[in-house]
Amino acid sequence: MFIYSYTHHENEAALCEQELQALLGQPVRCGITRSAADIHVDRSPFVKRRITVQLEAESMEELTALLPSIALEGSTFKVLYTQGEEKLAYEEQRQLERAAGAALRGTADMRKPERLFGLTSLDGRWYFGPCEESGAVWLKHRNKPQNYSTALPTRAARAIVNLAAGSETEGIRLIDPCCGMGTVLIEAMSMGFDIEGIDLNPLAVRGARVNLAHFGYPDRVKLGDMRRAEGAYDAAIVDMPYNLCSVLPEEEERAILSSARRIAKRAVIITTSRLERQLTHAGWRIAECTTLRKASFTRYITVVE
Repeated sequence: MFIYSYTHHENEAALCEQELQALLGQPVRCGITRSAADIHVDRSPFVKRRITVQLEAESMEELTALLPSIALEGSTFKVLYTQGEEKLAYEEQRQLERAAGAALRGTADMRKPERLFGLTSLDGRWYFGPCEESGAVWLKHRNKPQNYSTALPTRAARAIVNLAAGSETEGIRLIDPCCGMGTVLIEAMSMGFDIEGIDLNPLAVRGARVNLAHFGYPDRVKLGDMRRAEGAYDAAIVDMPYNLCSVLPEEEERAILSSARRIAKRAVIITTSRLERQLTHAGWRIAECTTLRKASFTRYITVVE
């Protein structure tokens, strides 16, 4: 059993909930959730901390009595309290950490501990176990050598990859047939996915290759028209081409959506307007839809099968 704590900007709340439900297989709430799903702490851009439950009890007193059973084998340690449903003041959290630390048979080290433990209370029970904190890998990918001003934010791109792939990583083939500067490709590769990119724009393909090389990822980008793409993929991530000063003709929208339907079993379609009619016409069934807003600009993120 694992406990995940997570956070998001208010504009990302719907995307966060949808992505974590796809990864954990259950609804999430209150910034913390318990799940049997074993998801790496860096998989979701919203997860901040993961506790692998080693001990649980009905009260803090009962849990403290169990803590001496943990074998530290000479390792130094640190205990971190994670806010549960009951929000505690700073000093109350530190008191709980000190109480747990005092019960462990070992040496505490607040700066460079060899082992990190997490403590939290959820659904009226107390939990304790090894703790991992997110490395926020996606943050490093913000500083790409080449970029579009209207490109997907890296955190959103990472969440969208997870919406497309679900909780699995091995054996999943993905394609980004309008890959632009490679934002989705980079996030997917950093999570270990097999993904390919296509773009009609030579400048975008060149930029994507520069960005992939910058972060040490292989060149999996081709210059081409997705409407002529071949192959079979588990999922496609289609950030529909758009221009803030013009609208893509409906005929072209349908052609892109139909091409994605031909090569992929599932897709996440990112648009700047609702395309329910075009998606249905292309043979897709809408599974779920959410929005991502930034100021007055709204993206519609639709999962289709």
